[in-house]
Parts: sequence; structure tokens; C-alpha cells
Amino acid sequence: MEERGVKVDHSTLYRWVINYSSSLALAAKKLKRTVATSWRMDETYIKIKGKWVYLYRAVDKFGDTVDFMLSEHRDETTATAFFKQAIDANGFPKKVVMDKSGANYAGLENINTMLMLAGLISFVKMLQVKYLNNLIEQDHRFIKKTTKPMMGFKAFHSAQATIVGIETAHRIRKWQLSEEIMPAYKQFMALAG
Repeated sequence: MEERGVKVDHSTLYRWVINYSSSLALAAKKLKRTVATSWRMDETYIKIKGKWVYLYRAVDKFGDTVDFMLSEHRDETTATAFFKQAIDANGFPKKVVMDKSGANYAGLENINTMLMLAGLISFVKMLQVKYLNNLIEQDHRFIKKTTKPMMGFKAFHSAQATIVGIETAHRIRKWQLSEEIMPAYKQFMALAG
């Protein structure tokens, strides 16, 4: 914008993020290539109005983003909702690696129970091995590096819209939206077009 002589205030850019990031994320979900069936799942913390909330995230064994969800709670119900959302968007995983969180384990147990009640024989294998989860822990660094200078968010809806934009940009950088390797700005133009 500056190169073209257009002066834009940072608050204007922030309003654009709030208004347009969700529609860009929907377009990105349609273009996203499939992920592997071995997932790494974990949650990290984001500060909203001085209170910590939870960002549930999952990546596959190659580091591609599976899904994410921002929640005010860290419990079995939220973990189940996250797994349902991730499975609806990506299909069933064969294996999920997670830390020793009881809530996440119980959430995946609920998914396996639903599979059993639906009459399916195959279940999602659960592994709770701390060091196998390093891939997702490293992937959290990108989100933390981007949100830390913001010094927290003032409202849940704006935090959610901003994180959707950050995660979409992260997918673009990982080349998850294109089978061919193309520059990030071309992938963004394809989404915005």
C-alpha cells in the first residue's frame, strides 16, 4: 500500500482482518490438500482480556496443519468438539499422538465410542507419548511468535478472527493450498480472487 502512495492506519488493517479472515479461511479449506492419517494434537494458550484461553491445534506427521479451534475451556467436551471438527474437515485419522492431558484423551475416547455405536470396527489409535509430540510443540512457536507482540486480545471474536488469519497465512507458507510450489503472494491472490 505504501509503495502505491496509499496511507492506511493499523486499525484499518485490523478491521480488514476481522472482516475478511474468515472468508479467506473458508476458501483455504476448500483448496487445502489432504493430510496424513497420523496426527499430533495439543493445545496452547492465548491471552484475551487478561485471561488465558486455549487454542487447540493438530498437525499431521509431516507438519501440515490439520485443524485448529479457539476455546474458553479446556475440558472433555471441548476436546471432543475439536476432534469432531477436525474429522469432519479431514476424515478419520489412524493414530493421534497427544500429551498426557486427560481431557484430550477423554475427547478422543468419546470419538471412539461414537464409532463403536455407529457400528464401525476401526478405531482411532491413541498414543500419549510426550516426545513424539515435539512436532506440534514446534508448530506452536509460529503462533506464539505472531501473537506475543500483540500483548493479548481485547475480545474473543477478534482473537478468533485474527488467529484464523494467522493459521491461514501459516498454511500458505507451508504450501498446503497448492500442489505446485508457488510464491505465497500468488496463493493469497488465488484465495482472495
